[in-house]
Amino acid sequence: MPIALVDYGAGNLTSVRKAFTHLGAEIYTPASPADLSRATAVVVPGVGHFSATCSLTPDWRAAVSAGLSAGKPLLGICVGMQWLYEGSTEAPECPGLGVILGHCTKLTGGPDRLKVPHVGWNTLALSEHSHLLEGLADQSNVYFTHSFAGPLNHATAAAAEYGGERFAAAVEDGLVMGVQFHPEKSSDVGLAILRNFLRLVTRATQVTR
Repeated sequence: MPIALVDYGAGNLTSVRKAFTHLGAEIYTPASPADLSRATAVVVPGVGHFSATCSLTPDWRAAVSAGLSAGKPLLGICVGMQWLYEGSTEAPECPGLGVILGHCTKLTGGPDRLKVPHVGWNTLALSEHSHLLEGLADQSNVYFTHSFAGPLNHATAAAAEYGGERFAAAVEDGLVMGVQFHPEKSSDVGLAILRNFLRLVTRATQVTR
């Protein structure tokens, strides 16, 4: 059950790979868009500036979209989640995949002018139902490090608040899933989320056989 971990130059692959491997997943890094064809699921990680997603050229975007059409789950982490939206004001020239509506914008820090980027542990306000976050307690703590965030909408699986500003901490729309925080750095809660994702991949694989 190979899972593709996409490397587009945004870093953070090592810790994500280590977390998935710890859970028994088979992880590989595709060298080209064609290499995504053998994946049972796709994970797009990332830290830093949204401009790095410009490396996900139309052929990569087409391959990821083809995987979704074939019933393969997609998980975005941090900047990878932001890429699921239509784009970000951080790098307007770089289009997102557009499978989640809206654009990511910079956190303001609120009236108290909290420091941006938002770095550290924060709680999740869970929506009514999410397969990715199944079994988590409301107000579970996870680790964030980001300056931009996606808007709340119908796909929001969990929200977080920073400086009085609420934003999407996790999204889920069918096979499309994303987390703004870093599950690979979020201790047992993060591992539980990645374990849920692997279960979803197993179910999806059984359906498509």
